[in-house]
Amino acid sequence: MPEPPRPQELPARLLTNPEMIDACRVRDFARVFRLVKIHAGIYPSMIARRCDLTPSRVGEVTAGRRQLVHIDVIERVADGLRIPGHMLGLARRSWETPAGLAVSEREPPRPDEPQPEPDPTALPGAEAESFLALTSRTSPRPCTLQALRASIEDYWRRDDQHGGEALRPAVVGQLRYVVGLLKKGRPEPIQQQLYGVAAELARLTGWTHFDARQYSQARTYFSEALQLAKEIDDRQFMANVLACMSLQATYQDKPGDALAYVNAAQDEAHSAAGTTPRVLSMLAMREAFAHATLGNQTATHTAISEAHRQFEQSTPNDPDPAWVTYFDEPKLIVDTGIAHGRLGEAATAELLITDALRRENNSTNQRGRAFHAFWLARTQLQQGKLDHACHTATEALERAAAVASPRVTGHLREFYDQLGPYRSEPVAAAFESRLRELLTV
Repeated sequence: MPEPPRPQELPARLLTNPEMIDACRVRDFARVFRLVKIHAGIYPSMIARRCDLTPSRVGEVTAGRRQLVHIDVIERVADGLRIPGHMLGLARRSWETPAGLAVSEREPPRPDEPQPEPDPTALPGAEAESFLALTSRTSPRPCTLQALRASIEDYWRRDDQHGGEALRPAVVGQLRYVVGLLKKGRPEPIQQQLYGVAAELARLTGWTHFDARQYSQARTYFSEALQLAKEIDDRQFMANVLACMSLQATYQDKPGDALAYVNAAQDEAHSAAGTTPRVLSMLAMREAFAHATLGNQTATHTAISEAHRQFEQSTPNDPDPAWVTYFDEPKLIVDTGIAHGRLGEAATAELLITDALRRENNSTNQRGRAFHAFWLARTQLQQGKLDHACHTATEALERAAAVASPRVTGHLREFYDQLGPYRSEPVAAAFESRLRELLTV
């Protein structure tokens, strides 16, 4: 049997209407019912049906001939009309937490366990062995490798715009295809490039799992990417994968692991020939994140300074790997702001993130802009700027709703939880109403 439809949400403008707020405060349901009819188009017969009341009772209340005083009836009205509990002096209603915010919790920190060495050919994925066997008989040519790399660039663009959930089957299938090619002897230059492509696909697959908060699977593919890059001694790419693992550890509240991974990444990058300043700048910023999560102010500021020093040494003619080109000046600025924000230096963070968002105005990276806007809202809330914070977060909702990313939802949940002390304020109620509206579409 299909579930009954969710009750219609009241418009934000009604929930923040001073007359509605006052009517709810004094439990004047005659005014409440009239306002609901005028501003939400919910007529008495609909009110009766939604609140499990008789039409005659609703008519008597609306005419002022009867009052609603029993708590169970008032609760039915709150639930049926979707009036937040605090407006009627009730406890927070169960439906006030949007279903879209019920994300899975982060994996609890666990003691390090010895992990078996991953087998480059033992990859989870779609069952397409027979088709892959047919395609792998053809020896790849340089144009094939170019096409594979172009598809990887396209995957990353689509991941930024829409999230990686829908991309994952295609990426895993392509990874299995390339690993199948590696099983057969190829000329050395071709084999080297195939390992590089496979490593990039494994990292991308790990990233899509990370973005979905599927941390165990992400580790499997990140480990795979490390093994593939190690086969061709691509130390810069190994540094890149370790930087991803460091970021994941930060999300899992394992700052010690995050710092260890990024330090290992820096060691790999410094030992590689031709590592560019942009790569070192990105790694220094990941180090700043780890230190900030640990609460180490001095080390965070030192790492931030190193990130900016390295970036200033970069030039457009540097042979930057394709995977680091995303780390441009706006990204450096916003990450600097986030690092300050993690330390609780909200005023500095707000200025930097605001500047970065202005520079990113034409960016197609919807997920990134949503993240950055929620970070800005958090820093504004930390300073008590409730109106600014809710306005910023409301603007970010449209972008967040367009991206299938549990990581975005996680940031949204953090901001939503931080609004707890302010939920009786009209501007917070308006944000929550808009949030529920978007997440239940």
